[in-house]
Amino acid sequence: MNARVKGFAYGATAAASYGLNPLFALPLYAAGMNTDSVLFYRYFFALVMMGVMMKIKGESFALRKADVLPLAVMGLLFSSSSLFLFESYNYMDAGIASTLLFVYPVLVAVIMAVFFHEKVSVVTGLSIGLALWGISMLYQGGDGTTLNLTGVLFVFLSSLTYAIYIVGVNRSSLRELSTAKLTFYALLFGILIYVVRLDFCTELQAIPAPIYYINAVSLALFPTIVSLITMTQAIHYIGSTPTAILGALEPVTALFIGVIVFGEQFTPRIALGVFMILVAVTLIVAARPLLQTARRYVQVVYRHRGFR
Repeated sequence: MNARVKGFAYGATAAASYGLNPLFALPLYAAGMNTDSVLFYRYFFALVMMGVMMKIKGESFALRKADVLPLAVMGLLFSSSSLFLFESYNYMDAGIASTLLFVYPVLVAVIMAVFFHEKVSVVTGLSIGLALWGISMLYQGGDGTTLNLTGVLFVFLSSLTYAIYIVGVNRSSLRELSTAKLTFYALLFGILIYVVRLDFCTELQAIPAPIYYINAVSLALFPTIVSLITMTQAIHYIGSTPTAILGALEPVTALFIGVIVFGEQFTPRIALGVFMILVAVTLIVAARPLLQTARRYVQVVYRHRGFR
């Protein structure tokens, strides 16, 4: 498997796993837990699991002094993105929040173009446009209701901090760190937000019943460890912008869960939205190989006809 294929596989896995946030978080909310407590347990269990994994693999925890500040910034950015997203669940439906979150690929493309002079290709622009159009089809807002402004602001801030995190991982000295070490320290610095917000854990709520530990641990494993590791790998292999565009699979995951787990309706409109998202993802994944194949075909035809 070549590096590009690996990158797209990692990116798709990262997006799908991150889309599992509502599945594990909402039952904890329903049990009476607040946002900060839910996220503290998410990061705490993820941190423990990452530490154990690194210890088993014999990987060093040592850091260079130059990496400490970038790691702290990246950890706080990722954690802030989680906080803003989970806060938005208190103001709007989680599926709508997950849908609106997909503005972050546009922000990644803008950041890369403005600050790093990355050219936005026609295919990339078309993929973003199709994905956003498809995402809009997933939101069934035709009942006349108005989205809560506070919720929308929280989702936008979540998208912005997530976009900066994605770019930062690819464009800083952290690119040289191992994925496991980067993930461990991002979690370590990220959990500090909740330690402070919970008044150094004096206001931390206990998990209400043993059954909810499944939700807390799953929240730590799938949308956190799996998503962080695979996203970092994807960024290393294919870059920030394609990884962000693959994030279109996040609301598709949320939709799948809604239909299968919660019995939500699957309408032709939603089917069309999913189709457009898949076309967008296919474009960004297959465009380069298809163009290369077409170019080689044209060259062969011209040579065969005697054109040089």
